[in-house]
Amino acid sequence: MVEASATGNSLENIQHGFKSMITSRMLENKLSALYKAGKIVGGVYLGKGQEAISAALGTVLQKGQDVYAPLIRDQAGRTAFGEELLDVTRTYLGKVTGPMKGRDGNIHRGRPTEGMPAMISHLGASLSYIAGMLFARRMRGDLGDSIGAATFGDGATSTGAFHEGLNLAAVEKLPMIILVVNNCFAYSTPNDRQFACANLVSRAEGYGIAGHHVDGTDFLKCMETMEAAAQAARNGGGPQLVVADVLRLCGHGEHDDAKYIPQEMWDQSRDCIDVAEAQMLANNFLTQEQIDSIKSDAKARVQEAVAIAQREPTPDPRQDDWKALGS
Repeated sequence: MVEASATGNSLENIQHGFKSMITSRMLENKLSALYKAGKIVGGVYLGKGQEAISAALGTVLQKGQDVYAPLIRDQAGRTAFGEELLDVTRTYLGKVTGPMKGRDGNIHRGRPTEGMPAMISHLGASLSYIAGMLFARRMRGDLGDSIGAATFGDGATSTGAFHEGLNLAAVEKLPMIILVVNNCFAYSTPNDRQFACANLVSRAEGYGIAGHHVDGTDFLKCMETMEAAAQAARNGGGPQLVVADVLRLCGHGEHDDAKYIPQEMWDQSRDCIDVAEAQMLANNFLTQEQIDSIKSDAKARVQEAVAIAQREPTPDPRQDDWKALGS
């Protein structure tokens, strides 16, 4: 049995992270069904199998204080950080009531004034703008003990923007977490065609920052690692590079059948949701009845959010003021 305190997290945090994982999986299963039914225009990119590390990051951040730049497979982190389900469903269904006012149909949504800038498709770039947000706070004198976080896939670590942003963060010793989710493939390009180092965490030493390595399918280890990284960043330890190894349990997007992933990799993979459920039961963090209730509640809330969004209007070009978004 693992004591909650041994992970560096409270029982409340662990339960919150777990609930966020379940909600994310339920939501994305629904989004997948809507996409296949032709109800969603544009891409749908799921975080199936990556919920543990994503939820752990979102849980250790403080909404209203910290800043967070999630990536396309970070629904669990977004949920843990406090994103409303209606923000998700309204955006995917292109509704004018959503945070992007129907101008984007998938994951390019955010609320910058609430600490969550919109995700951009130029992978690696979010490191620079999170670093910039933190640096601006420092210059204004209101940084306090807030931290920033940004997520990347293994492929994004090969971009120039990632290296430039990481170098800036390291030189300025900015309080931020750089999460690299190594899901083995940059779209369809395997690790051995992306980088020559044995493990991406070894790059931390080259930049003079702290590095952490974790099994991204082990929920409690993810929570422990993220809490340690967050505390180190808040306490003046500078940037924290966290590398989590996990095979994504789906294609790059719902349009991709992932035939490039060898069968032996599928055979050796495990679902972090299954692992987390077993851990919650084994450590008496939740009962089976409570887990079933969490699943039932998440399913109901997802269904309600979809139903509400489906009844709402899409943008009307004759009425839209077309002003740049500022929230």
